[in-house]
Amino acid sequence: MHNGNWHDGMGNGNWWWIPMMIMMVAFWGGLIWLGVSLLKRNNSPQSFAAGSAPATPTAEGILGERLARGEIEADEYHKRLTALRTPPNT
Repeated sequence: MHNGNWHDGMGNGNWWWIPMMIMMVAFWGGLIWLGVSLLKRNNSPQSFAAGSAPATPTAEGILGERLARGEIEADEYHKRLTALRTPPNT
């Protein structure tokens, strides 16, 4: 016969919410972490397609980068670019 106690017989029945709260926080935290890590992985820029090697920089590309960084002036850039595009005398 039921005696009116609504707990599971383990003490006074008021402690069960502590492990339930820990499990709930761990579950939702893990789910959020998984979602964020998947979004970061899918949104990260890919420098090259899977299975292919990254492109090697060209001499003109390196020269353009040096001009953009301010390592050389525009007149030096044009001189070197002309020298790169001029075929060597053989």
